Amino acid sequence: MSPLGRLLLLVCLVLPLYAVEKVRNRGYRKDHAEFDKYGNCLQGPAGNAGREGNPGSNGIPGTPGIPGRDGMRGEKGECVSEVFEEPWRPNYKQCAWNSLNYGIDLGKIADCTFTKLRSDSAMRVLFSGSLRLKCKTACCQRWYFTFNGAECTGPLPVESIIYLDQGSPELNSTINIHRTSSVEGLCEGVKAGLVDVAVWVGTCADYPRGDASTGWNSVSRIVIEELPKSF
Repeated sequence: MSPLGRLLLLVCLVLPLYAVEKVRNRGYRKDHAEFDKYGNCLQGPAGNAGREGNPGSNGIPGTPGIPGRDGMRGEKGECVSEVFEEPWRPNYKQCAWNSLNYGIDLGKIADCTFTKLRSDSAMRVLFSGSLRLKCKTACCQRWYFTFNGAECTGPLPVESIIYLDQGSPELNSTINIHRTSSVEGLCEGVKAGLVDVAVWVGTCADYPRGDASTGWNSVSRIVIEELPKSF
């Protein structure tokens, strides 16, 4: 073999060995660098992932947005007038007489004018005084109230009666008893304004009248009071 051929053969054998040695030296240097980096120890396997951190603090509020446009116009509402009821105020009156000594058997005995403030209220009336009845035979007398000349119809008349089943043989008998009595009741339906409240004496239905007396030797009075009507 010629010298040139032997040279080419030598090159072909040496070059692969040089490449292998170079690669080996490169790996050695890498391992040596890793070894020096971790304190002369080789790096171990990767650890587990850490837990999530705490939430961060709130950020700075953003700038206000652009105001929205006006909405559609609403429908026209209804006008409601609210009524406030006034608080109730006491309203009463008293008319009194000393020794009326009224001996009539039919007619008005006494009256008292009252100013009623409301139409939806009730009237309480009271007459207090001595009453007496005498007669020869059975008789009956009736004392009652009127309001502006008419008896109460709301709901019924305000009245009181005295009845004698057996009278005295003579009207001038010593049986002559005067007793303090009362006529009292409520009347509804009387309109507001001036009201003439009067006490009358009359006969009972289907019975003859006797000798009546009202207000003998004592004080007689009419008491009137306006009360709120119960619903």
